[in-house]
Amino acid sequence: MGESFSGQEIPDSWPGHLWLEGRTIVHLKDGQERPTHMPRGPAAKSGTGFMNPAMAPARTRSILLLQDALKHGWLNGNRPIRALDALCATGIRVRRWKNEIESNLLSRLHITANDLDVNALDWAIHSIHSDVLNDASFLPDDEQDLPNFIERNGIRFQHCDARLAMVQGSFQWIDVDPFGSPISFIDGALQALGRAGVLEVTATDTAALTGSSATSGKRRYGHKGIVDFYAHDDAVRVLLGTIATRAAQLDRAVEPILALFDGHHVRVSVLVRKSKQGADKTRELMGWRLRTEEEPYLFVRHPSPEEMKRSSGPMWIGPIWNQEICSRLTEDYAVETCLAKTGDIERGRALGLEWSDADHLYAEREIRRSVRHIADAAPLLSGDHLLLAFDQIPRLANVGSLPTMERLIEALNAAGHPTARAPDLRPFIATQAPFNAVIEVVQSLQSTE
Repeated sequence: MGESFSGQEIPDSWPGHLWLEGRTIVHLKDGQERPTHMPRGPAAKSGTGFMNPAMAPARTRSILLLQDALKHGWLNGNRPIRALDALCATGIRVRRWKNEIESNLLSRLHITANDLDVNALDWAIHSIHSDVLNDASFLPDDEQDLPNFIERNGIRFQHCDARLAMVQGSFQWIDVDPFGSPISFIDGALQALGRAGVLEVTATDTAALTGSSATSGKRRYGHKGIVDFYAHDDAVRVLLGTIATRAAQLDRAVEPILALFDGHHVRVSVLVRKSKQGADKTRELMGWRLRTEEEPYLFVRHPSPEEMKRSSGPMWIGPIWNQEICSRLTEDYAVETCLAKTGDIERGRALGLEWSDADHLYAEREIRRSVRHIADAAPLLSGDHLLLAFDQIPRLANVGSLPTMERLIEALNAAGHPTARAPDLRPFIATQAPFNAVIEVVQSLQSTE
């Protein structure tokens, strides 16, 4: 546990300059530039007061998923959800939870924000003055067993090592977003969850997860990678497989909710339940991706020695999304929930925020981008599917050019093969069509050009 902190210390460079992420006012240090819209990261860490703008889409999706759990009761029914941001830094995620989740749900959301950096916590606590104040608070019966904390606007801020913070509490929702690899936090987070809980994990060590850094991939994740069109999907599945394997060792089962490669990081959200039988099934959902001559790849439980050079793994080979939940993550719903309202902008301007019509337009585009293609792809990525890089299809089909992605998706759907664009910076389609059926449709479209 870290030393006690008062929350009264004025941080260096306070109040800095203002930015608006979602509906929440952000105080940036004077040395941090005003974020550009749609940043792809990674941002260089700038010490206390650091807020990575490239993680804004991940924070937006976190709000939508947590709100969905509260509204639809798939995590804890109508009972409260204790949520922990274990590495909260300057608190932008927890403040966005508080500001942007529907107000009628907040009485069931009990938030703890933890960090080991006192200066970052001071920055977070002083930022509360920018928020719409809500006096709702949460003081559990076992409060005396928890690290020292300061409560502001119903958010409990505490100064503690993240691993200690997790094991000293019991939570239904834990967010782990370190600067680098999350591997040292996963076991503690899994043990800190109740009988059912959601674990959200961010990993920015994408070189290890994609296979471009073979030694760190093997050391951290036990992973052998291949750097090709499937490196991003491999990275997502390697992180999912790591979490699922660790969970199984603790008699817990994992069900993916949403897992994405987004720019410079991997972000996975999983539902974790105590279940020995479910943990046993984890073995059946672990395997390897084998590249073949007949089609781009197959998932196998384990490649033969001859196949090993053409294989990446071990990794999660089951579904990577939850269809019901992800189908609700539409662009319009994200905008309705997270785009700044007139009152948010006016409150910011009263504090010195500079916000133009162009800023507002770009902010809406960024929020839409954070969930783009998710609802449409939900039926595909929640089950068995074939993932194809659009740019690779001409070579695979032996054609000179391609129709637009939209036309190919329309043609595959018309042929009875559910297909959608998968969310990735690279153009991919996910389809339930057999590979030879995709080739036939592509060649038929080519002949009509």
